[in-house]
Amino acid sequence: MENIRDFLALLEERGDLATIDAEVSSELEITEITERTIRSSGPALLFKNVSGSNMPVVINLFGSHQRMAWALGVDDVQEIADRVTKILKIPQNPPGGIMDKINTLGDLAGIAKSQPKLVKSAPCQEVIMIGEDANLNELPILKCWPQDSGKFITLPLVISKDPQTSRRNVGTYRMQVYDERTVGMHWQTHKVGAKHFREGERRKDERLEVAVALGADPTTMWTGSMPLPPDMDEFAVSGVIRQKAVKLVKAKTVDLEVPAEAEIIIEGYVVPGEYRTEGPFGDHTGFYSSADQYPVMHVTAITRRVDAIYPTTVVGRPPMEDFYMGKATERIMLPALKMVIPEIVDVTMPAEGIFHNLLIVSIRKEYPGHARKVMHALWGVGLLMLAKVIIVVDHDVDIHNPSEVAWRVAGNLNPESDVVFTEGPLDDLDYSSPVSKYGSKMGIDATSKSQLDGFPREWPEEIVMTQEIVERVNERWQEFNL
Repeated sequence: MENIRDFLALLEERGDLATIDAEVSSELEITEITERTIRSSGPALLFKNVSGSNMPVVINLFGSHQRMAWALGVDDVQEIADRVTKILKIPQNPPGGIMDKINTLGDLAGIAKSQPKLVKSAPCQEVIMIGEDANLNELPILKCWPQDSGKFITLPLVISKDPQTSRRNVGTYRMQVYDERTVGMHWQTHKVGAKHFREGERRKDERLEVAVALGADPTTMWTGSMPLPPDMDEFAVSGVIRQKAVKLVKAKTVDLEVPAEAEIIIEGYVVPGEYRTEGPFGDHTGFYSSADQYPVMHVTAITRRVDAIYPTTVVGRPPMEDFYMGKATERIMLPALKMVIPEIVDVTMPAEGIFHNLLIVSIRKEYPGHARKVMHALWGVGLLMLAKVIIVVDHDVDIHNPSEVAWRVAGNLNPESDVVFTEGPLDDLDYSSPVSKYGSKMGIDATSKSQLDGFPREWPEEIVMTQEIVERVNERWQEFNL
């Protein structure tokens, strides 16, 4: 898929897109319609008649596991995870015969061909508005919840470069609209965009150029939300996943490249040291995040397609659309995580934990303190440092079954010896800690115990029927008329 329009056509063909012709308001009303649709496992929504704007609004594009997979060009996200596993296992000097070497070279060539491609002209620049002609109020930007401090852009790809290394970062950060050419930039402390801003402050730069893409091909739209290492280019990763290079074009007023197939591009800059009150905002915690000081983006240009569509999302009490986006990230990043911590069997971050509050991991335990080792290793990996609670269970536990996890934790846990408390960084949105962005964390060892752990008693055997009886009853099941 080249752009969001291709994705909409695919969803319509598969009966997973609803088009609403009735007039709706971008203030609260679209949120209420969308939330009801998500709660009932409904389709993506295309609003064609939004009050005060000539531009359609599309929302809930990624709001199911199936749509998320289709957005990535597959029927099941596991296909991407398997591809990542294969890439991670590519050796620099492949062993074996000539066919092994040819296959490895083919895989590496495929990665090389997936690097971003610069083009000279693009649909995202069919209409160009520079300076005072640029007006954010012409976009149907949503006010999502009643106590929000204004309208917020919620599904942007925010593009910036490290002032020191010039490495590009693409992130998804909400943006509060202050007026027609000024927005708040919600660069959370631990995100790469915030690091670029702090580097600009350290260097005393006059400005840090920024571009914001609204819409692109669905894979690229999603990639901006991935917690990738700082040196990894999100556009390149998108190309690897979609197995086709992302086309980029030079922006008009800033020295940045933007997705050529985007619907709308907002160009501008932030001034290191300049802050303004941003929020409150109804966040993915299910609560309003408090007002705080964040950088300010000054808009220098807006470019767009002639018939642009405005893509957006709504967050709130989970599960919402962002849960499905995050779950895809979880599955696709698992092979890389297992490469760093090989004893991990599986990981899940339930919707109720909003990603950073609860992480459940199954491991193959081999030595005393192994569960604790894994907890601390996870707290040391990228943005998993923000995980507030980590639960460790045995390798044979189905961690995607909340009932089984609860049963294992309640039964296996000896609170005095199996609970670990520590302190460290917390997400900007965490409201439970007395100190912002720092606080207490908990690890729970819910694995079964044995002499390996210094456990003095015999651990009970789990009740399991013999395979012989299972097979016999399977064969006779129809006799029982059940």
